Amino acid sequence: MMNLPKPFFVLAPMDDVTDTVFRQMIATTAAPDLYFTEFVNVDGLQSPGRPKLLPKLVATASEKPLIVQLWGKTPGNYYKCAREIANGTFAREIAAMYPHITKENEINFAGIDINMGCPAKPVVQNGCCSALINNPELASEIIVAVQQGSAEGLKEAGRGDAVGDFPISVKTRLGWNEIDFSWHEHLLKNKLNMLTIHGRTRKEMSKVPTHWDAIGHIAKLRTSLAPDTLIVGNGDIMNREQGLQLAKQYDLDGLMIGRGVFHDPYVFAQTSPWGSMTPQQKIDLYTSHVKLFAKPGTKAERNIVTLNKFCKVYIEGFPGAKELREKLMATESADDLLQLLNENR
Repeated sequence: MMNLPKPFFVLAPMDDVTDTVFRQMIATTAAPDLYFTEFVNVDGLQSPGRPKLLPKLVATASEKPLIVQLWGKTPGNYYKCAREIANGTFAREIAAMYPHITKENEINFAGIDINMGCPAKPVVQNGCCSALINNPELASEIIVAVQQGSAEGLKEAGRGDAVGDFPISVKTRLGWNEIDFSWHEHLLKNKLNMLTIHGRTRKEMSKVPTHWDAIGHIAKLRTSLAPDTLIVGNGDIMNREQGLQLAKQYDLDGLMIGRGVFHDPYVFAQTSPWGSMTPQQKIDLYTSHVKLFAKPGTKAERNIVTLNKFCKVYIEGFPGAKELREKLMATESADDLLQLLNENR
């Protein structure tokens, strides 16, 4: 697999959050060892709606290595998407759509992750993501389809010897209503390069503490069932030091951080400066985010309210932050946002 440190740190895929703009921002603050895209539906990518989904795969050179996270329930569409990711088809299409912000060689993806963990009701009711916990046969069909599609795509791109450097992974949960290690045993038998475990069941959503002991047990299962599979733990990691301690305690290869980045944009840093940053420095950081968002080819794809959730990341922890946030979140354009931010410098 890729040349990653142990333990390595991953920016978690979060829908409508970890787009190219936010990933570029994290790259400038403290870069993780591995990035994931937002999750993208394979059935949509293989339909007339494909152009509307491609913006989710836009990336720049600073966001590397970048794993594409896919979801859906049709193995044939997984195969087609994996093949087109590996042979560069998606990279070429995206570069043609956004020549002013990206280049084809900047978006050659590093691997594919399959979302088998999202607990959102709409996707679960459609038999996708964490619903696959209850359909292990289909889960295996999907994994095989992705493995075969990516291998074929690499061969077409003249990279037939690169299969080992193009990881196929799964991100999942501990179980459906309760912890079910038979699910993880099943996944480990599918020769995955990496398995990421969010330490809660689907039923628990994010309402209980992470079951790190259970993640540690899966790491032990890995040792006997699939020693080459990397195990990544995910759930309520709030700083790098905590992640390092968890990796050591539970013999994990990597740590994935999601919501922790909302509390500290420097969460991946060896030593975070966030707690000592001035209000002006935080305002400047948010200004940089808004400017990136407003670049051609990005703001047209997202509603301005997308920036509201990021406003809460940067504009906090100083006198008057709440009042400033309320004003910023009431603006109706990026230009208005920038003007208001400049007035508060």
